[in-house]
Amino acid sequence: MLLDTASLYFRAFFGVPDSIRAPDGTPVNAVRGLLDMIATLVADRRPTRLVACWDVDWRPAFRVEAIPSYKEHRVAEKVPGSTGVEEVPEKLVAQVPVIVDVLAALGITRVGAAGYEADDVIGTLTAREVARRAAAGQGPDPSGRAAVEVVTGDRDLFQLVDDAAGVRVLYPTKGVKNLDVVDQARLAERYGVPSGAAYADMAVLRGDPSDGLPGVPGIGEKTAAALLARYGSLARVLAARDEGDPGLTATQRRRLTEAAGYLEVAPLVVRVARDAPVGEVRDALPAGPADPDALADLAERWNLGSSVQRVLDALRG
Repeated sequence: MLLDTASLYFRAFFGVPDSIRAPDGTPVNAVRGLLDMIATLVADRRPTRLVACWDVDWRPAFRVEAIPSYKEHRVAEKVPGSTGVEEVPEKLVAQVPVIVDVLAALGITRVGAAGYEADDVIGTLTAREVARRAAAGQGPDPSGRAAVEVVTGDRDLFQLVDDAAGVRVLYPTKGVKNLDVVDQARLAERYGVPSGAAYADMAVLRGDPSDGLPGVPGIGEKTAAALLARYGSLARVLAARDEGDPGLTATQRRRLTEAAGYLEVAPLVVRVARDAPVGEVRDALPAGPADPDALADLAERWNLGSSVQRVLDALRG
């Protein structure tokens, strides 16, 4: 199980009242919410391995160089030599170091990679696990259990869905008790695309204003899905454009031609990395806390006792 940690603690911050506070008055709603999510996921899904994937760089330079508008609207402060400081609610900023400390005391592995987002860490660890299973000759689990479950509130990671490799995305709708289990059938039903790879191609064509990706003007989600259904991939759509294929209308061909510069660089931005510099990861689900004394101190200092206990109960199974 791979957690898109920032996505989950942002959801917790906005979904749990900030009246939940530590004794000194500091809000701890994001911390408590994230811990409760982890407890529920572990209890309900019973993963054998768990990694909290981390945004070391929320706006990587290689993506900004390709498309300067990438996440630009979320820059709170421009800093020379960097791609800027992300706009994060002040009441959440103070909680992130607490999350780091509590995960460490619990023994839940937290992994990031310099110059990359958590999405890229997730993509890299997923690719490794798929390759490992293939090398070991391990096919799909006859029970239907997934090889990798990615937990995220970010639809960008739908591109990792792969039934043959056993990769699914768990997308919280109203908390993690209500998960949309996204497999290829769900992608086809909801978006009209047959695979995770096709979802990424659709995202390139459609764009994503929330990430500052313009997409191809005039080509929305439905048109993008229809083009991919006809041609199979973004590369084939572009080949059809260049060859004057009659399956494209004159307007579609014009729009794709005018967006040629964007379409050349957008796949680098949209597709998650599968080769981020992630070292060896000790990802076994802990049976108990790595540092019980530190965990007890953190629970008392930040008023996390019940949430920490729920995680411990889930870990012990």
